[in-house]
Amino acid sequence: MRTSALLEGLCKGIFEKEEVIKLSFLTAIAGESIFLLGPPGVGKSLIARRLKYAFKDGKSFEYLMSRFSTPDEIFGPVSIKKLKDEDKYERLTSKYMPGANVVFLDEIWKAGPSIQNALLTILNEKVYRNGEQEETVSIKAIISASNELPSKGEGLEALWDRFLIRYLITEIRQRGNFINMITNTEDVYADTIEAALKVNQQELTDWDTAIDKIVLSDEVVNTLQLIKFKLEEQNQKNAGKPYEIYDRRWKKIVRLLRTSAFLNGREEVDLMDCFLLLHCLWSEPDQIDQLQKLIGETIRKHGYTMAFSLSSLKKEIKEFEEEVKKETKIAHETKINEPILFDKIYYEIHNISQLYDGKFIRHNDYDKLRYDEITAIGLYDSQHRLTYKIKAKKSTKEHTIEVLHQSEYSSFSLKTEEQSKITYIHKKPHPLVNKNWDERIEHLNGFVEKLNEKLETDSPKALQHLKNNLFVSAALADIVEANMNDAVDALRAESLKIEKLKFYYDNLD
Repeated sequence: MRTSALLEGLCKGIFEKEEVIKLSFLTAIAGESIFLLGPPGVGKSLIARRLKYAFKDGKSFEYLMSRFSTPDEIFGPVSIKKLKDEDKYERLTSKYMPGANVVFLDEIWKAGPSIQNALLTILNEKVYRNGEQEETVSIKAIISASNELPSKGEGLEALWDRFLIRYLITEIRQRGNFINMITNTEDVYADTIEAALKVNQQELTDWDTAIDKIVLSDEVVNTLQLIKFKLEEQNQKNAGKPYEIYDRRWKKIVRLLRTSAFLNGREEVDLMDCFLLLHCLWSEPDQIDQLQKLIGETIRKHGYTMAFSLSSLKKEIKEFEEEVKKETKIAHETKINEPILFDKIYYEIHNISQLYDGKFIRHNDYDKLRYDEITAIGLYDSQHRLTYKIKAKKSTKEHTIEVLHQSEYSSFSLKTEEQSKITYIHKKPHPLVNKNWDERIEHLNGFVEKLNEKLETDSPKALQHLKNNLFVSAALADIVEANMNDAVDALRAESLKIEKLKFYYDNLD
């Protein structure tokens, strides 16, 4: 696969920066920008220099911002000839940012207002206003970086919002990779990408049209809606910094997911692509862990389950069950005497205190009594203290015991109260009702069969590419696969309910 080979080439000789390089390429093809948050010296500028090799005639522009940076240094100096001969204020942009393909702006938040305003226009419209004319830029990727987030109250919110992907970049952590990095003598800034793999402008134009045709699957739409709802819930709880994701950002996120599906060779966005939301929704690093959990749980619990309309199926089956029970079960109320249970443990015995101290026995002891065998059980007073061990057996008379006292049996009844007991009489439904129910069973079975066909068609195809997503860790495929298996099990359980329901009313006498 060409994209896979291209990404492999971009990551060659790079350690623990493979994910961010791939995300930068994805962002560039989607027509968006990426922000890298991290300390100096962790390879932020290297990513931009490598990324330019993905494109034919790739040309990069790098600049380290400061409070004293001027528009001339970024957008090019004013043309003295134009100003002198034509009285026009225009910049010579070809060797500066407007003339580049891949742009890296370090310490982006230190840019002055005039630079910020021009950047916003480039980010939004891919246009640079050069004097009296608007100059369309061919910038494919803008990578910005800083070791801090934008300061509050300095008007940087609009610029911050334009960076769709935000990535926390760190130094090399794994010991083996660190040793490989410091001992590697290859030139990591060299172009090692084969010419045939590089992307040209015509391809970018064609891809742009193809990406718009990528389908959003039902499970992806449902997942996006749920994640948005859960983020709004978090905001209402006022727990930490609020998530500020508005309509334009959601629209751009969907475009990014479509781009991921396209570059992975698919015609439809799937649940694995949804894990990319982690890089698009945070505005503070403290939110990353919470977002990771929220996105993972949403996909795990609801991904395919909601897409297969199981909630509506469950509701319909439940309503049908209630209707069948109402039609076939007639409630009959009877009054019966039942022993009173005190403190959930004791039964009270009438008149036994005439012979012994205490009048309570444990209900567990009573349940163990037999009609033909004497058993020693405890007798308790009103404070539930053991006062005596009596020898007793169960009487043939209801709620009564026989107590052996001085070689003779005396009968004592338990204290009881009248209670209502509901019993049900089952009746066979009218033939017309039975016919209507059979039609509904047929409808439900048909619906289940369609969902089964969808699962059987989609599951193998989905499972096949889950672990091959170019931009998402293969380890996350387990979450998607678990949800898919849950959907299969849930559908099987609902099918069994339908089968049991029909068996019930068909076999009523």
